[in-house]
This record gives sequence, structure tokens and C-alpha cells, in this order.
Amino acid sequence: MATSRAIWKGQLRLSLVSIPVEIHSATKTGARVSFRQIHGPSGKRVRYEKTVPGVGPIKSEDILKGYELGDDEYMLLDPEEIEAIRLETKKTLELVQFVGSCEIPPLYYDKPYYIVPTDDLAEDAYRVVRDALRQSEKVGLGQLTMRGKEYLCAIRPCGDGLLLETLHYADEIREAEPLFSGIEDDPADKELLSVATELIERKTKPFKADTFEDHYDTALRDLIERKRKNRKTPRAKTGDDKDGGGGSSDNVVDLMSALKESLAKDGGSKRKASGSSSSRATRSSGTAKSGTAKSATAKSGTSKSNTTRSKSSSSTRKSA
Repeated sequence: MATSRAIWKGQLRLSLVSIPVEIHSATKTGARVSFRQIHGPSGKRVRYEKTVPGVGPIKSEDILKGYELGDDEYMLLDPEEIEAIRLETKKTLELVQFVGSCEIPPLYYDKPYYIVPTDDLAEDAYRVVRDALRQSEKVGLGQLTMRGKEYLCAIRPCGDGLLLETLHYADEIREAEPLFSGIEDDPADKELLSVATELIERKTKPFKADTFEDHYDTALRDLIERKRKNRKTPRAKTGDDKDGGGGSSDNVVDLMSALKESLAKDGGSKRKASGSSSSRATRSSGTAKSGTAKSATAKSGTSKSNTTRSKSSSSTRKSA
């Protein structure tokens, strides 16, 4: 039924009636302008990583929960131990008390969420609870656990559905007395009070949220548009820097490049040295072979000369 992603799924319980419901955030996170941090000299995104002094970047699975005992001493807990804590409010939001719709001071309200039924079968009981709260002008109170915390909640009708608002616990509220104690208790001047009251009456209108505008966001968008149209505005291309390691990955890449470059240079020197040795060996071998060939030629010439002289002597003896 819902088009957004549910952040909690469970049952809304009223006495013996349990209604399967989902809880969705009532606010949007991307409604305002947001910026990324860019490193000016390099034009790359600034990234954050979890590091330990003397160790460097660490893995998420190696992180434990530390409860401070004092004197820089911490008791270590495994996240799985905390996750194993079983509370009924992890899957059940039970309405345990009801108060007047205007009885809760605004100071206690934190964040709004929508409660929706998970299917058509749950709608009937869901509408009964919604209409009963509207008719009685009451707000239901209960508790639920999500995102590692148990929240105090107020549930009230909202249009065709139900609105859940998380509340601060009493011990989370700061006492106002120390801040207001210096303000005099004397009543205000009657004439000034009359003028102020008249101004309030003149400006009293039904509340409509869309009549108010975030002027800072509007001015920021106008600045961005003007800068976008100006070609002189500095720009940076972050490139393919989607690696999760940030600077450490760049260091690995730089180290790999340096190693490959060193390997290439070292290999080139070895090949050059090997080539020179081979060349010298070839030249030496060639010289040796040439000398051997010349020696063989000389021997051949001597042998032929001896043969000629022998034949000449033999002919002379026959003639005599």
C-alpha cells in the first residue's frame, strides 16, 4: 500500500486487538540543497574513513562497542550481544495510556512518522482505532524499539491515517529554570500589553505550512543557478573515485604504478646488459672463428705448396 520504504514493521496493539502496521518517515531528507566536500587542489571528493592511531584504516567488523568506565577505560561489548537483547517493543507497539490531545507539552515532541496498515485485512481495525482517537480527542501513548533505541511515542489521527510522533524522555529534557531565572516576574505594562495583544489578533490566521518559505534555501538555489550559468565559475570533475577506501586506495594505486615502473626500468637494464654481453660474445666468437678459418686456410696453402714441391722433385728424378 505504501510507496516509501518502511523503517519499522510490527503490530499496533490495543488491548487484545493487534493490527499489522508499517511505520514510514513523515519528512524528506533531500528537500533542501546539500553539498559535497571537494578537495580544491585535486578536484576529488573528500571521504571519511574509520581509522585507529598507529593502525590506520580498519574494517567495520572489527569495531566493538565501548562503554566508558572512567579514567579512559572502556568495557567492551560485541554488537551482537546488544542486538540479542529481547524487547517486546521490537515488534509490538502497544497503546498503554491515553491523554488529552493538548496535554503533552511541545517541548517533548521529536520526530513525526506515518503509521499505515500492511494490507486490506488490517484496515478495518486500523480505522476503528483512528476514529476512536478522533472522537475522544485523545492521544495514545506507547513504546517501540527501532534503530537500536526504545522510543516513547504518541499516536494521533492524521487525515485518513495515524501519525506517530516520537517523544523525548523526561531525563532528556534540560531544565529551563536556570536559563529563565534571571527574568523578572513583574507583570508587563498594561498599555504595552494591550498593543501587543492587538497585533497578535490582527496577525492570527489558520495555520497553513505552504504559506511559509525557506528563504535561505531559495537564495541558495538562486546563487547556484547564477553560478551555473557563469562559465567562469570554477568546476571540478571528480572522475571515477567511487572506491570506499579514500586516500589509502590512491596510495595503493600510486605504489603499484611505482613498482611497475621500477620493474620496467630494472628489466630494461637487465635486457640491455644481457644484450651487450651477447654482442660481445658474438663478436668474440666471430673473431675466433675468423682466426680459425684463416689458420685453416694457411695450413691448406702450406699443404698444397708441399704437394707441388714433392711432385716437382719426382718429375726431376724421372727425367734424369
